[in-house]
Amino acid sequence: MKILVGIKRAVDYNVRVRVKSDGSGVETDGVKMSVNPFDEIALEEALRLKEAGKADEVIVVSIGPGDVQQQLRTGLAMGADRAIQVEAGDTLQPLTVAQVFKALAEREGAGIVFLGKQAIDDDSNQVGQMTAALWGRPQATFASKVSLNGETATVTREVDAGLETIEIDLPAVITSDLRLNEPRFVKLPDIMKAKRKPLDVIALDELGGVVGVAPEAGHHAPPEPRGRGIMVDDTAALVAELKNRGLV
Repeated sequence: MKILVGIKRAVDYNVRVRVKSDGSGVETDGVKMSVNPFDEIALEEALRLKEAGKADEVIVVSIGPGDVQQQLRTGLAMGADRAIQVEAGDTLQPLTVAQVFKALAEREGAGIVFLGKQAIDDDSNQVGQMTAALWGRPQATFASKVSLNGETATVTREVDAGLETIEIDLPAVITSDLRLNEPRFVKLPDIMKAKRKPLDVIALDELGGVVGVAPEAGHHAPPEPRGRGIMVDDTAALVAELKNRGLV
């Protein structure tokens, strides 16, 4: 069985995001870029399934310009067998991304499409659900535990009420939540080995039925700075101020 894992190039979670001076977007020049953390968790789980003998091949996929090859090589260093770059612009709508994963799942004959539940840059949380709908296959989102049993998968999901365990038929789409696992640390020898692993480049228009529509963004602006608080002498003054502002 093949597991297809999507990984997105995103601003590293330790970096403070800054808006460009002209308001046209987020500043990325000279900014550290990394694999989206939720995608890294998805890849780790796919690798563990392969190491347990439940899968035969793990393929990492990223969509974007040549820069995404850096994150694909990271995925290969973690243990993925192959990498695929789909050449496209910097930003695509979730529906277009889902169309890409659906096309690649059919081309590769994937048993699982494993994705992070969302990307930390846009927080859309849409690609997994859209991929399952387009593919016509079951989905299990927000997974905190995954086990494979032949032609089915048992997935524990994190939901508002707590945990929910479901069983789905394969092939299927699974999206990872934060507590699914702890991704492994990439070692230098693995980075060197990753340079010799295959990385295929596919043009977006080579995938039939994919509409490359870029979203139109208006103006970007940082949040308004917090106003300075006020000091009160005692509890009575605090209550009086809250009443004055209509908060109590």
